[in-house]
Amino acid sequence: MFAIIESGGKQYKVAEGDVIRVELLTVEPESTLTIDKVLAVYDGDKLTAGKPYVKGATVKCQVLEHGKGKKVVVFHYKPKKNIRKKNGHRQPYTKLKIESISC
Repeated sequence: MFAIIESGGKQYKVAEGDVIRVELLTVEPESTLTIDKVLAVYDGDKLTAGKPYVKGATVKCQVLEHGKGKKVVVFHYKPKKNIRKKNGHRQPYTKLKIESISC
């Protein structure tokens, strides 16, 4: 069984036991989170797709931790002008463990 969920403007294909990284959520670590933005659910023989969400479908997750991703170097320059600017960025994330999918 797997589901397609939406979180932070992105879509994720998840199954029970998966560990995923989503955009930073305002929940405490070691707490439980219920996601009701489920776009589709597949239970082995039947696919249920929503318009846009499946009614009554939920995905239960456990919040493992918050963190920051690897550093991405952003370098701007203008040729022949001696203009250079170097910045770094680390995207914050929330790590979730999928416990159950219900529809």
